[in-house]
Amino acid sequence: MKLTKLLPWIVGVVALFAALFAAMPQGKVNGFDINGFAKLPILEGGRVKPLDSVARNSLLLIRGKQSVRFEGKTISADQWALDLMFRPEVADRQPVFRIDDPDVLGLIGMKQTSNAYFTFETLAPHIDELEKQAKVAQPIDAKKRTRFQSAVVNLFERVYMYFRLKNTLQLAGTPGLAVQMQAVAAPQAGEMHSALTQLAMFRILPPLAGQKADAWQSVGEDLQAGATGRPLHPGLAPLARIAAAYGVQDATAFNNSVAEFQGIVTSLKPEAMSHANNEITFNRAQPFYLGMVIYVLALLTIFVSWLWKQELLQPTAFALLLVGAIVHTSGLAFRIILQGRPPVTNLYSSAVFVGWGAVVLGIVLERLYKKGFGTAVAAAAGFGSLIVAQHLAEGDTMEMMRAVLDSNFWLATHVVTITIGYSGTFLAGAIAIAYTLWKHIAPDPDPETGKALVGMAYGIICFSLLFSFVGTVLGGIWADQSWGRFWGWDPKENGALFIVLWNAIILHARWSGMARDRGIMTMAIFGNVITSLSWFGVNMLGVGLHSYGFMDSAFYALSTFIGTQLLLMGLCMMPRRFQFTKPSAKA
Repeated sequence: MKLTKLLPWIVGVVALFAALFAAMPQGKVNGFDINGFAKLPILEGGRVKPLDSVARNSLLLIRGKQSVRFEGKTISADQWALDLMFRPEVADRQPVFRIDDPDVLGLIGMKQTSNAYFTFETLAPHIDELEKQAKVAQPIDAKKRTRFQSAVVNLFERVYMYFRLKNTLQLAGTPGLAVQMQAVAAPQAGEMHSALTQLAMFRILPPLAGQKADAWQSVGEDLQAGATGRPLHPGLAPLARIAAAYGVQDATAFNNSVAEFQGIVTSLKPEAMSHANNEITFNRAQPFYLGMVIYVLALLTIFVSWLWKQELLQPTAFALLLVGAIVHTSGLAFRIILQGRPPVTNLYSSAVFVGWGAVVLGIVLERLYKKGFGTAVAAAAGFGSLIVAQHLAEGDTMEMMRAVLDSNFWLATHVVTITIGYSGTFLAGAIAIAYTLWKHIAPDPDPETGKALVGMAYGIICFSLLFSFVGTVLGGIWADQSWGRFWGWDPKENGALFIVLWNAIILHARWSGMARDRGIMTMAIFGNVITSLSWFGVNMLGVGLHSYGFMDSAFYALSTFIGTQLLLMGLCMMPRRFQFTKPSAKA
């Protein structure tokens, strides 16, 4: 009895400590304070962020992962960025470019094997041909490109990003930043300064006293200004020493120069240094990835509980779900603080928020019914939404927003409200899927359990109808302020209306007796199809005012999801006798 009460607490505390441990800063690597360098603030993409964010996002876009294996060691994104900027001869030998397309592999003289990662040294002899093919394909609309054209454009964009990062703080192949500073006024230095300015991926020199808050400068811009006789930025000298020290692998000089540069930034922009510290903590913790892992553990635990030791494992699964929700909520709160915005600002954050809403609703259901199904659907919804978010995380997920979205009031009202409606509709669909699987798999289905599942779905659909309707009306008011009309039959607006109407149809079918338990649950599963089309279909398929770019991979993933939901609807409608059962004694 004691173990039954203590185990959930023990598991929950261990999971929380694991989450806190993940957020701790890493120690020095071979004596180098890489963490100190990684938290230096820079201006990129219109916002201040730590160098760590640029390194992680760049390597994620280039390689698909935030680390790289090289010479038997795992190299972090920060160490990779340091190598690329200050030891390019080492970085060029690291396999960071993922290439899967057989025609692109043929273009660089390689064959398709189990190893899909290649070095810049391998690509370098073929850069001209790669650029030529990419320039042919780039003018073609993304929807009309062939597989090879899409792949070659994607690879060229990654190579160009790699090249820009390599030449942001000093030009590769030159004696280094210190020499460029000494010859700042030399006639031949102008071209190098111009190249550094044009290629720079970010600005690392903070505004001086009296300058505007956004007057950050790149190394090239400061060198160009220095050539006209203006004093160089005080941070340029320690930055040059950082580059030189890392180039010759002098850890002591590197650490001292990083500390000096941090001191200059702190004196000029203390709020930028504080923001960078907070964001790098968020990056290290990876709360949404960690939450995804905890949700999987909760889901597996609840599955096992239905076969063995239910009284022990069901509370343990719920404890894991609570810890996952705490981590998930902490990640959302951290993003809100870092952005200074409400929780939903783009597709990535909407996926994170939809999952969070479903988890919170699932926790409420579990406390009401205490049958384990609330835990199961909440954990599944949380895991599924965070998987979607992982695949939507292309580059900086906290990027500057489009002008029409730049309103904290409407982001906090319309967007959050309608996204809660999405959460509820998906959760009702998840409950209906659980009902379908339970009906066909459970050896002896309990009618009371079936009624409880239907009751859960019904309550959530009522909740979803309210938030979807209010969110749609608020969206119309926002559209009236932004575009001068309340309703324009835009595909996104139609999608939101379909969600409201479908939830209303389900309730009408139940109230009028047109659909019983099985029919209601089948309709709830179809709610997943309608919501996914409204949420992703319009945003990703390039239609209407709310479209945010076509993505082939998203199109196929969306089609696959809809196909699985239609199959589950068919399975839900099938009577239980469709499944194999033992003949009765009477038979």
